[in-house]
Amino acid sequence: IAQAGQKGAVTIATNMAGRGTDIKLGEGVKELGGLAVIGTERHESRRIDNQLRGRSGRQGDPGVSQFYLSLEDDLMRRFGSDSMKAMMTKLGMDDSQPIQSRMVSKAVESAQKRVEGNNFDARKRLLQYDEVLRQQREVIYKERNAVLESENMRELVENMIRESIENMVHTHTAGNKDDWNFKAMEDYIKANLLDEGEITVNDLQDKSPEEMIEFIYDKVIERYNEKEQELTPERMREFEKVILLRSIDTKWIDHIDAMDQLRQGIHLRAYGQTDPLREYEQEGFAMFEDMVAAIREDVTRYAMKAQIRSNLEREEVAKGQAVNPKEDGEKPKRQPIRKKQEIGRNDPCPCGSGKKYKNCHGAIS
Repeated sequence: IAQAGQKGAVTIATNMAGRGTDIKLGEGVKELGGLAVIGTERHESRRIDNQLRGRSGRQGDPGVSQFYLSLEDDLMRRFGSDSMKAMMTKLGMDDSQPIQSRMVSKAVESAQKRVEGNNFDARKRLLQYDEVLRQQREVIYKERNAVLESENMRELVENMIRESIENMVHTHTAGNKDDWNFKAMEDYIKANLLDEGEITVNDLQDKSPEEMIEFIYDKVIERYNEKEQELTPERMREFEKVILLRSIDTKWIDHIDAMDQLRQGIHLRAYGQTDPLREYEQEGFAMFEDMVAAIREDVTRYAMKAQIRSNLEREEVAKGQAVNPKEDGEKPKRQPIRKKQEIGRNDPCPCGSGKKYKNCHGAIS
């Protein structure tokens, strides 16, 4: 690009080439009219056209620029190409006949302005969509940083357990008492909170929803305290931090993917006379609430149901499995006896040498 100003030089470049490069005119070029810039099409942005024109006539040097357009160019096809073709047909103009008119230049400039406006609106919308996810990201990262910086997350875990119990009880005790689903509550407790049989349907039937919540919560915290005594408080604090971070990270990654899928097709809502951005905000908020609830459920289940072993215990278990892989009483299976095929002394040697076995590897053995 820097050598494009030499006499007789023809330089072919992309529309973005040469920006920031000083093109100096060679000897005798100034007298011939300077640098000539020829553009093969007009671009969507007038700024790019002006920058290309600006390559000629730098710092007071002479120069000329000329753009050539075709009705098949992207910009012309998008705006007014058909009407111009129809006008040329009526006037009986040939395809090879050039059109030079200020009216055409103004039409192209008007088309460029419309494209620039559309691109600006698209970028503006993009920022508005990003703002929705940015607000959610701030909330999640604030919670995550609090987990990382805090030494004791027991209170947060207990609050999550209580909220999970409240949500479960309120879900299954909606409506009349005859419609309450005690079996579903028992199954939830067995799967997520306590061992089988610790709380049964009979324990819940004669209680109000508030009494159920307190009864279940007290039992769960009692079991949680026992678990902490078995593990030691220091390791329990470490365990709480691990399950919180794992749940937040996993659910947040899934939420980002879900928000991206929602965004891919949200523009179609405009056909239903609704604002896609408003729909994206509302559905994104609902999905965020669901994600927070999913984090709470995960933390509750991990805190109550995960089995924790110390490193020493894990090593002993792994060692025991390696030494005695069948300690559950099952006898090891007998391997079938495979009869080894014997090779005759006068048979060809299996090594592929072509000699008899007795004269090859048979002699060695």
